[in-house]
Amino acid sequence: MAHPSSYERVSSPPPTIGKHIDAVIAKIDSLPSSYVYTLAIAASLTFSFYLLNSGGGSNSMQMEPHGDVDRASAIKKPKQKSRRSLDEPQPKWHILKLTNYVATSGFLLSVLKFVSNASMYLNDSTSLLQFLTIWSIFLCYFFGFFGISFIELDDFEQESHPQHQAPVSAINVSHAKHCNAVKSGSLEPPVKVINVHPHSTSAPVCSDPASFRKPSSTIPGNLKDMSNEEIASLVLDDKIKDHQLEKLLDPHRAVEVRRLKFDAQLQSLGRGGALAELPHKHDLDYKRVLGANCEIVVGYVPIPVGMAGPITLNGESVYIPMATTEGCLVASTNRGCKAITQGSGAFSTIVRDGITRAPLVRLPSAREAAEVLLWIEDENNFKILKEAFESTTSFGKLIEARPTVAGRNVYIRLRCFSGDAMGMNMISKGSLAVIECLRRKFPQLSLAALSGNMCTDKKAAAINWIEGRGKSVVIEATIPKEVVRSTLKTS
Repeated sequence: MAHPSSYERVSSPPPTIGKHIDAVIAKIDSLPSSYVYTLAIAASLTFSFYLLNSGGGSNSMQMEPHGDVDRASAIKKPKQKSRRSLDEPQPKWHILKLTNYVATSGFLLSVLKFVSNASMYLNDSTSLLQFLTIWSIFLCYFFGFFGISFIELDDFEQESHPQHQAPVSAINVSHAKHCNAVKSGSLEPPVKVINVHPHSTSAPVCSDPASFRKPSSTIPGNLKDMSNEEIASLVLDDKIKDHQLEKLLDPHRAVEVRRLKFDAQLQSLGRGGALAELPHKHDLDYKRVLGANCEIVVGYVPIPVGMAGPITLNGESVYIPMATTEGCLVASTNRGCKAITQGSGAFSTIVRDGITRAPLVRLPSAREAAEVLLWIEDENNFKILKEAFESTTSFGKLIEARPTVAGRNVYIRLRCFSGDAMGMNMISKGSLAVIECLRRKFPQLSLAALSGNMCTDKKAAAINWIEGRGKSVVIEATIPKEVVRSTLKTS
């Protein structure tokens, strides 16, 4: 049997990547520890300075977009820094930059001190903890604030406001062109045009600076001798308030002057002549309107009036005038009146009549609130309240006062007959007189609200359905079958 010779060479496997790494680590371990720490610190500082000085530049270029786009168009042109207004506060970027360099230098010195005697500091837990704390603080600063002194805020401002600034300039240009067109036009306004309404896509509530000016205290003595155009110019200059015109002039002339004033203001908005088709002549007695129906009057709107009827109501023939702009309303109403009259007529009965107002009063305690309720429900005390209420009106009559207690609050629902008027102003005035009467009896009583929302006005409420508000009417009519077929054209 043959045995291999001891001199026979056995082939060894090739070196692997792991062996190469082990060889490199062995070489590093052979180096002094101070050299290793110096290399690590140098690499860290190089990386820190690279981050510190590479961010936020204004000359950076965008990455090439995807798709078939020209390479030249993909490169972003350098931006021109916008000049900040001298009135705006300027950030002190140089201080932040200086702080970055000071922090970097402090970190470098602490590392160099540690490397100079690393073996001693590694064996001393107290010193090692101090170094680790200091380095942690520096690292927090670097990761939180590196590159802050090189951020270009002007670029961010230009990118966030370009669409907002362009319309403003366009608005100013169009407004100036419009003003020049008004001044050079063939049809000039009767009074001087004052541009008190600057064009704006979203004007704030207080965009008119003229609204803050106080009117002049001196009114010309010959005001009535001046022309309407001259007086309108005084109103535009805020030397006279337009609501004073009726007192200084007669109501009819006040309307003429006010129309000139508003026409000039509308002219500055490009809407001159908007009031031309609005009737305003002496067909309406403005003296009756003053202080009763409308303020700052510039005209009136005529409404067509149709006549429906006759309708037989309670054995009498009644005609119904109807003012409306709704087509077919009067015709259909008139057809219904004809059908009712051809039958037996209609019979109506008013079962309840009384407009209501419910003041809310408050007492210091629920016990005192209950005392007020019992006092009002007494018949003799109601007569006192009725006398106080009816002292304020010639037509209103207090019919009922129904109190309701809720804790310290008392809701007093007053029901009153108001004649032919709806009567809310009448009953509100009388309700105040009732409250003053109660205050004389109960000094601790205070008025929380003139309308405690138990009236109930302008909204659906169960109490109105149960007890009624205004006129509650029951009406009956019988229409024969032949009338339904012949007049109403149905079955």
